[in-house]
Amino acid sequence: MTKPIIAPSILASDFANLEREVKMINESKADWVHVDIMDGVFVPNLSMGLPVVEAVKRHAQKPLDVHLMIVHPERYVEAFHKAGAAIISVHVEACPHLHRNIQQIKSLGCKAGVAINPHTSVTELENIIADIDLVCVMAVNPGFGAQKFIEHTYLKVRKLRQLITESGSSALIEIDGGVNLQNAVSLREAGADVLVAGNFVFSSSTPKEVIRQLKELH
Repeated sequence: MTKPIIAPSILASDFANLEREVKMINESKADWVHVDIMDGVFVPNLSMGLPVVEAVKRHAQKPLDVHLMIVHPERYVEAFHKAGAAIISVHVEACPHLHRNIQQIKSLGCKAGVAINPHTSVTELENIIADIDLVCVMAVNPGFGAQKFIEHTYLKVRKLRQLITESGSSALIEIDGGVNLQNAVSLREAGADVLVAGNFVFSSSTPKEVIRQLKELH
């Protein structure tokens, strides 16, 4: 089994020292920088906007994995691309015209992802799975960091892996929420490719070591 892709979530970082936090990711074995965008409408919280993404991009040496937890993402996708996003994920629950959203993201030259909330079945992706590069499986209810991992996620990942295999899709499976060293092993066994880790990384006194440990999982 190949090593997982590790994407530390800067939502959990020290925003007063954002440049330092991004440089830590640069120096670590992380692969991507995960950026959570919340609008206070689709999810009950607000997070960073375009100026912060632009600031992160100025210092980041690794691709920005931008997760849009917002309504009407089509209005902002181009702006986030210009701000530095390499991967853009939108929520199936927020997109009545999901195929059009995916086409828009790809037309900009970005990798296109679809995120699904804990209550959303993977069957919702049957008609789009062949067209996307990433599925972001929410292992917590979106909107806040440091939440408890939802155990049902393992079953969803196994079902999603089966769907991807049967459809011939090359989409990666990303897990967002509550990831730690204990559940990461089981997530990998279930079929996860990308591990997003926020509080687990940034609350550690040795974040680079935590990232290394996640990266070395098989």
